[in-house]
Amino acid sequence: MTDLATLLEVGGPVAALGGGAAYTRARHPGVYWSTVGLPVSTARLLGSYSSVMEACGLTVTPSRLRVLAVKATTRREVRPVPPRRGIIRPTTTGLRLRLRLAPGQEPADVAASAERLRHAWGVHAVYVTPVKPGVIDLRLVGFDVLRKVRMPRKLPAGLLKVPVALREDATAFVRDYRTVPHGLTLGATLSGKSMYLRHLIAGLARQPVALVGIDCKRGVELAPFAARLSALATDPEQAAELLPVLIEEMEDRYDLIKARQGIAPDTPDEEITSDVWGLPEHERPVPVVLFVDEVAELFLVATKKDEQRRDEMVTQLIRLAQLGRAAGIYLEVCGQRFGAELGKGATMLRAQLTGRVCHRVNDEASAKMALGDIAPEAVAAACAIAPEQPGLAVIGDASGGWSRVRTPYLSLAKAAETCHDSAHLVPDLPALQPFRPAVPVRPGKSLVSVVRPQPTTG
Repeated sequence: MTDLATLLEVGGPVAALGGGAAYTRARHPGVYWSTVGLPVSTARLLGSYSSVMEACGLTVTPSRLRVLAVKATTRREVRPVPPRRGIIRPTTTGLRLRLRLAPGQEPADVAASAERLRHAWGVHAVYVTPVKPGVIDLRLVGFDVLRKVRMPRKLPAGLLKVPVALREDATAFVRDYRTVPHGLTLGATLSGKSMYLRHLIAGLARQPVALVGIDCKRGVELAPFAARLSALATDPEQAAELLPVLIEEMEDRYDLIKARQGIAPDTPDEEITSDVWGLPEHERPVPVVLFVDEVAELFLVATKKDEQRRDEMVTQLIRLAQLGRAAGIYLEVCGQRFGAELGKGATMLRAQLTGRVCHRVNDEASAKMALGDIAPEAVAAACAIAPEQPGLAVIGDASGGWSRVRTPYLSLAKAAETCHDSAHLVPDLPALQPFRPAVPVRPGKSLVSVVRPQPTTG
């Protein structure tokens, strides 16, 4: 009986502690990392750094001067030299440390051993970022940050910059239109494409920019944001009328640049290398971001007349993609597929869309349409996205780099509320006024009289 009581006294708290730790790790990985994972991984890193680097082949033979110094001062064995380690900086999602590479090493050597380092130090993932020649930043992520997305507290801010998702290395993915002017977002139904678009519109709604939408699904995606939109086309016929107005707006801005910088009026637009950002702030026209949802609807035709209209719209979109950046006009094109089968001009338009975001797709060909021409190795990662992970996507750009991201949940009501609250920021663009969508009156609270009516007497 005494042994049973002792077992209960000792084993009970241990079992409760172990069960609580397992539950916390499964349900609240951030809390588990801060209390258990962080000290354990730090101890592993400090205790096994040299041996792990040697096992991974990340050490070099010491210099002769070092060998002579060690032999002259101590009797210990001269071991290979690992990269010099900086101060370990803990974060809410992992660890960060800076390494100074040994002579003859390069960042690719450490990146190739990232999987070994992950297992040796008991973390979820290891990422390598070059800082300057000979110095890299090693980021250790303690748990899967994409399972339950929480954006960092400090986010980059600025005009035309929107923190829209979380990268798998726990940093924010910022959609910067000044750096990557045009983007293509592909994804199947319920893949999270609409959530990504919702974050973009809600982020830009708080900035002094003009938002223009083409939503050929009768406006079901973009109509809730009508209070903040400067123009909205809900079918191909309206889009065919809106795009020429944007082309004319772009040409007027080029004329403004020519007049300001003394460029000859007959100079072709293609030969102008400056942009609206070189103009004084009081003369600079407001930036315009054009959102095209379900771009395939603009390419589909049923009659010969529709085909002529389609060719005109595609040509106008290509012109905006080629020349719009200098005029402060940016494109965000969304769809489920975007390949040559859509018709003439589809491939040429896709080539102008530098930023690529690929959510879950229905086939490998769709992933190749988004990423195959800029980051071929990212196609397999896009095809591996499960339906149970909406919002997960693979991003890439013309540099060939890619990574996985996931957008946090944002309700349609909250995004629409943001657009209503920032409706006063809609810029005055007379050319787009005919296309301004009708804003439904928001229902207010009904007034209830607190005075009891009295009957009249004759």
